[in-house]
Formats: sequence, structure tokens, C-alpha cells
Amino acid sequence: MSIVETSCSKIDHLFMLILFILVLSSLKGNSQPLVPAMFIFGDSVVDVGNNNNLETIVKSNFPPYGRDFINHHDTGRFCNGKLASDFTGENLGFTSYPPPILSKEANGKNLLLGANFASGGSGYYDTTAKLYNTISLSKQLGYYQEYQKKLVGLAGKANATSIISGSVYLVSSGSSDFVQNYYVNPLLYKVYTPNQFADILIQAYSHFIEELYRLGARKIGVSTLPPIGCLPASITLFGEDSNECVTKMNSVAKYFNKKLNATSLSLKSKLSGLNLVVLDIYHPLFDLIQKPTDFGFFEARKACCGTGLIETSYLCNKESPGTCKNASEYVFWDGFHPSEAANKILADDLLVDGISLVS
Repeated sequence: MSIVETSCSKIDHLFMLILFILVLSSLKGNSQPLVPAMFIFGDSVVDVGNNNNLETIVKSNFPPYGRDFINHHDTGRFCNGKLASDFTGENLGFTSYPPPILSKEANGKNLLLGANFASGGSGYYDTTAKLYNTISLSKQLGYYQEYQKKLVGLAGKANATSIISGSVYLVSSGSSDFVQNYYVNPLLYKVYTPNQFADILIQAYSHFIEELYRLGARKIGVSTLPPIGCLPASITLFGEDSNECVTKMNSVAKYFNKKLNATSLSLKSKLSGLNLVVLDIYHPLFDLIQKPTDFGFFEARKACCGTGLIETSYLCNKESPGTCKNASEYVFWDGFHPSEAANKILADDLLVDGISLVS
């Protein structure tokens, strides 16, 4: 691609972003959210505290997690502050966030905002969640069915049906399947090639969307895999002493994303009334990592917490030596997860991709 083509692409993207923000502003003039509720499924990228209530090593409900969040309070988010899904909720006009389904907040009128079913350490492959004793996507669907019964009791059947069909559903999964399962599990990597395992995940994804559709969901946004080979922990664990992104891991992420797009198109043509949008995380995050200073960041190789090479969950704690003072200078908060500053950029970038979910 030429410099002129690249510049035009950036200008077109900026124009679309500005246009969408103007549309959102006009639609939010009535101070009501653009959709009735939000429902969130997936892994640690969107978990807001469900793992707090599980016997698992995959937790983040302790300092320094949450140090830049509201009231500087750790909530179970794998971040120093807000997640991309939190910013998305704000962009849609919500003033509070869907509660984690296993929390005491997930009751009464709070459920009218929707709910968050995500669980760190889970994936499309149910065995990934079993390894870490977290909530698989299959179980997340089960919790969603229980939620629907509560919603009918709260709002009545007609209103519940309207909420379910008119709300936005966000799905973010797959990274843990590779980084925390496939690449460290000889029972998988000695049996399947990376692409074969990706095909298995795609089949699970297709089944999940079909089930979510059967339960009434019509507006679904699913994120691609990020450049998993560029995560600080991936480079440290699998980079073979290189300080660069792990090419083979990024290649399988691209393969998965290509299959995700094709499968999503097939599902849309098969399931009447389904608005299924693929939200590209790979390229925006890759750009942040490759050219951090262009976006106001100082560091993209090391994360903020501790040495910034592998720490996550209990390895990232208040005793971690060397944790940075200003996380907004870092693309990554810990070895696996973006900082709040990076999440804000990613969420804004996804506005254009997701416009059809609210228009």
C-alpha cells in the first residue's frame, strides 16, 4: 500500500469516527441509552468481577488492579482502570455498567441494564475454562438463560422480550484458548496444528452464536483475536530470546480472524434478522504496539506491572517491584491485558465497526 493510500485510509477512518460521534450525540439527546441493555460474554478482557466468586487462580480483585478505576478500587477487572467494554457502554449512553452475574449487585432493577457473564481464563474451547476452574462459554449461556427468567419476573414477558431482542451483545474470547491452553498443553499442540485448533474454536464459536440467537439475541458484536504474539507474556514465554512479536502466534490469530469473518457472514445469511458484526481488535492494537509514540505511549514491549514481562493475576500484586507510576504511558497494564489508556483508544476505534448495532 502506498503512502497516499495509507493517508487516505486514515482520513476516511477519522471522518467515519467523527461522523459516528456526531450521530451518537444526536441520538443521545434524550439522555437515554441507545439500546435497552448490554450483555457481555467472554474472557478476562471483559470480565468485571465474576472470577471474584470462584475458586480460581485467575483473579484480579486486589491492588494494584483497579488503581485508576472509580474510587481507585479493584473490582476484578484485569486492568488498572476501565475496560474497552466499559468505554463502549459509556459510548452507548449508559451511566453504570452491567453487573457481573455472580455478584450481589446482579439483582433487582440492576438487571434491567443487562449483565456481564465473562470469566477470565475461559474460551470457546470449554476445556480451557476447566483448566482454570472458570466459567466456560457454555456455562455463561446457562447463566444467561437463568437471567432471562429473572428478567421476565422483573419486567413482564413482553418487555423482557423487547429488551432481549433490542439489546447489544458483546463477545470477546479465544485468546486464552491459545496463550493459556494450546501453546502450553502437549495434549493439544502434539495432536493439532495451530490452524486445526483454530478450526475447532471456530466451530465452537458458530455453535455459541446459534445458541445465543435461539435465546433471542439479534445484535451481536464479536471481537477478533488480538495480535496474541505481541502480548508481553507471549514474547517472554514463546519468543525464543527475541524481543519481537512471535510471528507464528500472530499468523494463527490472522488465520482465526479470517475464518471468524467468513463464519460470521455465513451465520448472518442463515439466521434471519441476525445483525452480527465482527469488531477488529487485531489491527488497532497492533498499530499501538508497533508505533506507540504515535498514540502518546512510551512503552509497548513491557507492561506496567512489575517487570512487565509476564505478570498477570496474582503475579501482579501490590508487592510487585518496579510497577510503573503512570500506566497511561504503557500499552499494556500486565503481561496479557491492555492499560485503560489503550482500552480507550481501542473502544473509540470500534465505534465505526459497531455503528450498525445501534443504527
